Amino acid sequence: MSQLLEKKYEELGISKKVYEFGECVEAELKERFEQIDSNAEFNQMKVIAAMQKNRVSAECFNISSGYGYNDMGRDTLEHVYADCFGGEDALVRPQITCGTHALALALMSNLRPGDELLSPVGKPYDTLEEVIGIRPSKGSLAEYGITYAQVDLLADGSFDYDGIKKAINEKTRLVTIQRSKGYATRPTLSVERIGELIAFVKSIKPDVICMVDNCYGEFVEDREPLSVGADMMVGSLIKNPGGGLAPIGGYIVGKKECVENAAYRLTSPGLGKEVGASLGVIQSFYQGLFLAPSVVSGALKGAIFAANIYEKLGFKVVPNGTESRHDIIQAVEFGNKDAMIAFCEGIQAAAPVDSYVTPEPWAMPGYDSDVIMAAGAFVQGSSIELSADGPVKPPYAVYFQGGLTWYHAKLGILMSLQKLYERNLVNID
Repeated sequence: MSQLLEKKYEELGISKKVYEFGECVEAELKERFEQIDSNAEFNQMKVIAAMQKNRVSAECFNISSGYGYNDMGRDTLEHVYADCFGGEDALVRPQITCGTHALALALMSNLRPGDELLSPVGKPYDTLEEVIGIRPSKGSLAEYGITYAQVDLLADGSFDYDGIKKAINEKTRLVTIQRSKGYATRPTLSVERIGELIAFVKSIKPDVICMVDNCYGEFVEDREPLSVGADMMVGSLIKNPGGGLAPIGGYIVGKKECVENAAYRLTSPGLGKEVGASLGVIQSFYQGLFLAPSVVSGALKGAIFAANIYEKLGFKVVPNGTESRHDIIQAVEFGNKDAMIAFCEGIQAAAPVDSYVTPEPWAMPGYDSDVIMAAGAFVQGSSIELSADGPVKPPYAVYFQGGLTWYHAKLGILMSLQKLYERNLVNID
């Protein structure tokens, strides 16, 4: 079978040299992969328990349209999310178009003019800059008289507790904590570290709302930020919790008041969660959540495989090959524009969709530099599917994530290495 497998990889464009290099790296990761499988099994049972508790039935998959009054499937799914993630309530809707929209919705519905938003973990993801008003934009929080304060992480990646204490004041209403690194090479925050930060913030100002941007973090660990004191947890359904099946959507889970505020902002005062048709996508939401723990485990294996491959070749990787994982994103610093682009071309070439397309840097809306994105996905922009992207500027770091199966993630990494090898950008001899 091993010879047949090697031949199949060869047919897909992977040379013997690259394949054997990958096999050696994979063999060293067997015990680590077993731990990931064990965590996935635990999270799978957690999802099933939430579905059984809320009596999910075939009737939940019926299509609603128009106002969407009395949509049993939609309402039941929100109970499932609340129970699965440990919240009092949840808003899970196809009308939430993406992760940035979900975050903007959570912020705009729980902040009022005169309030201040604080990020104690440095600058948030690029697309939130316009939401906050760091970069001026129509409809930003700044336009509504909501101010913003930021405390950067210390050089070693730890929290600047002194700086945070000084930054919290009578106007501080909401603290936003981005779990994943975004387009930065800082460490991703574990649930444990998030809990420590929240406890510190609440010790200074108990009534402050602590919101966690949980994008890319769901099901990576055996617990979620709500279990360590977060008031709100926000994410996208075309990332981890959609399991690759959700075609659109986002979620907000947490304290009932926070979720209700978001619902009134999403629809209208007086309507809230009562309206919002599921439009025939509800079954994919349920089935995607059901599959999510195993899909995330495959993506995690791919990230760890990538880290070990490129670390052995001398590149800086964040997290490194042995660190514990708290999201599915793997950063690789190439320090070289050509190597970064070649990596992305390899990821695209391994895709089941649009594999023949060559990704090129472009001025993508919401970013301050050209961005290159590689993704041959069944759902446009779905970053739980195999993808890689990054701003084309020093240190020329690429951010790799996803893979609906471990085997596809493995092929993508080998294909990225193949592209670099063919252009003499790496040496594996």
